[in-house]
Amino acid sequence: MKNYTPGKAILERYADVLVNFALGGGKGIKRGEVVHLTAPEVSKPLVFELQKAIIKAGGHLILNYRPGNDEEYNFDAAFFENAQDHHLDFFPKNYYRGLVDQADHTLFILGETHPHALKNVNPKKIMRRGIAMKQYRDWRTAKEHQGKLHWTIALYGTEAMAKEARLAPREYWREIIKACFLDDKHPIKKWQKVYRDIGAYTRKLNALSPKINKLHIEGADADLWIALGEKRQWLSGRGANIPSFEIFTSPDWRGTEGWIRFNQPLYRYGTLVEGIELWFSGGKVVKSRANTGYKILQEMIRTHGADKIGEFSMTDKRHSRIAKFMAETLFDENMGGPQGNSHLALGASYADTFAGDVSKLTAKQKTALGFNDSSVHTDIITTAKRRVTAHLKNGSAKIIYDNGRFVL
Repeated sequence: MKNYTPGKAILERYADVLVNFALGGGKGIKRGEVVHLTAPEVSKPLVFELQKAIIKAGGHLILNYRPGNDEEYNFDAAFFENAQDHHLDFFPKNYYRGLVDQADHTLFILGETHPHALKNVNPKKIMRRGIAMKQYRDWRTAKEHQGKLHWTIALYGTEAMAKEARLAPREYWREIIKACFLDDKHPIKKWQKVYRDIGAYTRKLNALSPKINKLHIEGADADLWIALGEKRQWLSGRGANIPSFEIFTSPDWRGTEGWIRFNQPLYRYGTLVEGIELWFSGGKVVKSRANTGYKILQEMIRTHGADKIGEFSMTDKRHSRIAKFMAETLFDENMGGPQGNSHLALGASYADTFAGDVSKLTAKQKTALGFNDSSVHTDIITTAKRRVTAHLKNGSAKIIYDNGRFVL
């Protein structure tokens, strides 16, 4: 069946939002700047509009146009099935160093045509390859912290992903359109307004942060304590993801204690993982469980730094227009619905949640502050009812999130 393609006006608005709003930290690209675009071949109609939008804005395009996987031509699985150790460890440093040096913006378009492409691949190989490629992300992050690189991620709907979400392709795209305000003639204005609204709560959280000792996440399937850490700030509305309605921070991993279950499936490394439960002690995962895909979850947690928390996030249901499961973390981690959502990530921290000049923060200082480092950053999501209470340094407590809403 041919993949459903939305109308030209929708794709033009989508490209406009990504190029002239999301990139540049919500300000768009400038004349003469370089955009490195990575996109799957299935997203060709959107890539065409993105190319036009970048050129019209005066930018330059470096395009990484990738073939999609299917049952006959499963490129990703074929690599791992045939790769020897030296293939898994190979890092084309000159190529990636050049890309990072040249690009002012990186734009990633997601569009899975075979969500279970890596289902039968040895997880050890997948993790080893991720470690080899970590330096590319580290280089991008370092440039981002200097204020010289911006990025964003967006989704192109596919028949395969719609099937995973149990939606018809047209209905799946309808959710993308609604979530990204593409049903409005001026979606950028809509995004600017919602970012102002979310920003009000972000500022309140940041005013409270120096007073917070720990956060307590409670629910029928959670009793988890997180140490916020010193010199932390909360972030939101940066344009880094479209859509994005979350407010998040990277806590001090050393203070994570307790238990949590996640009611949303995780699609990661071409594998479906469901029914995830995690137990923490001394800041590390000491026990884990999953109903399906447990082998890949285990191997991921065994990877350096992936047994520690790297992010904690909350989404207010009043802001998000995402009400349905989309089988893609980009959307599912921003779900609204009856209870909003909260999620945490295992693996790498976002050091830009440091309340100071992150460009001057050394590796030693990051470690001392409890920022985690890993080749892994995996968001795991729940839409169950949650209450989050900030326990303050003066011994008092303040509820900050309840029943899917910020209550600051």
